[in-house]
Amino acid sequence: MKEKLEAILKSEFGYPTFKTGQKETIESLLAGKDTLAILPTGTGKSLCYQFIGKYLKRSVLIVSPLISLMQDQVEQLRYSGEKAVVALNSQLSFAEKRFVLQNIASFQYIYVSPEMLGSAEVLNALGQLELGLFVIDEAHCILQWGPDFRPEYLNLGKIRKKLHEPLTLALTATATPRVAQDITASLGLAQTGNVIRYPVDRPNIYLGTQSFINEPEKLAYLLELLPKLNGKGIIYFSSKKKADEINENLVTKGFKSAVYHADLELTERFLVQQQFLNDQLDVICATSAFGMGINKPNIRYVIHYHMPNDLEAYVQEIGRCSRDGKTGIAVLLYEPGDLKRQEFLIEKTLPNPQQIRYFTKHQELLQNFPSEEMQLLARLLANGYQKDQIETLVKKRQTERNVALQKMHQYLKTGNCKRQFIAQYFGDKVENIHGSGTCCGTGQALPLEKLGLLGEPAVKVSEINELDYREILQQLFKET
Repeated sequence: MKEKLEAILKSEFGYPTFKTGQKETIESLLAGKDTLAILPTGTGKSLCYQFIGKYLKRSVLIVSPLISLMQDQVEQLRYSGEKAVVALNSQLSFAEKRFVLQNIASFQYIYVSPEMLGSAEVLNALGQLELGLFVIDEAHCILQWGPDFRPEYLNLGKIRKKLHEPLTLALTATATPRVAQDITASLGLAQTGNVIRYPVDRPNIYLGTQSFINEPEKLAYLLELLPKLNGKGIIYFSSKKKADEINENLVTKGFKSAVYHADLELTERFLVQQQFLNDQLDVICATSAFGMGINKPNIRYVIHYHMPNDLEAYVQEIGRCSRDGKTGIAVLLYEPGDLKRQEFLIEKTLPNPQQIRYFTKHQELLQNFPSEEMQLLARLLANGYQKDQIETLVKKRQTERNVALQKMHQYLKTGNCKRQFIAQYFGDKVENIHGSGTCCGTGQALPLEKLGLLGEPAVKVSEINELDYREILQQLFKET
């Protein structure tokens, strides 16, 4: 078996050896075991299901959380020579969707959004297939996004039953033991499932934190730090407005910078992503909407301008740094207003008991309230949840998010090893973790020269920024 698997890896994918956890995951699936694979960021989780598709020569259905991620993975497969791949999402026209559903059996890799699985037409077409594998990519979204703003994630266990309980693979880079248990239970894998877990630690990423008295002091530090950093990077924000503001500031100062968040048109987001992947940009000012599944190995720094709302999100986001194994740096900037901002966001994005009681009686009024908490309430009701179920779900999620936020704050404030703190949070046992050469720093000067990350001042704005928008798109599609 060993020789055969590695021969297929070489012939079909061009790799001489498997990365961390890939082979163990593939062997588990080939033994007929439903599997939750918790593998470090950057270890090529998508190869696990692509390999199974090639090996079994049967269709693989992949539930993917973002259209941009879905399209990126489809393009990567097509670039490698795989033509029997398609994405079923809201971007398809009526005619395109009808063609795909009528010819669904001709596709080997079928990417689909959770919302699309709510369509009886789509589910009926998929139900005719003898699936080789059902995949939930970024499976932590079941618990993080499902109760918050994508209720369709909570229905994936029911969907799996309607698809005749095919062999199932759930993939994520971040899951505590409790979250892993909840994922397998939600998908109906608890009795038969196999959990493969590898530590989340990425020893090549230096972990640093800096605290400030106020926001202007933090901004001044960022503007002083950026010109010193060598390589490409991402700056994460909790506020779209602040991402826009600081991006404009950086462009004015001559940085090859762009902004990425959910308020941009899909075409604009695609353009920014492609420019970054092609090294035409040095830095992206982004919200959490950017980066999931981005296959760019040479990102050298990830800076969080605002504190994330939990350690899962933080580890996911810093995991986009230095996937080529070279040294990178993650810097978390903090001022007291950051904690209050996250507490406000938790309050703002979940409906309160009064709203739940009123709008379950007057659902027709929900369309007049486009706020996040009202959109969530509308989608929960549309997915068949009753008032008492919604109240229980929201109360539980609010408690979980507040506890997770306090844990994130503890990480920021701890004077002990931050790498060890993360390992303990995720239930990982890593020996001598504090002894790594790029361990952690709290409030101290970042050792950029020692890490090999001290570079020349950032390259100034290139000709690409001066081109007409249509010319940029024309150039981009010529290159691809």
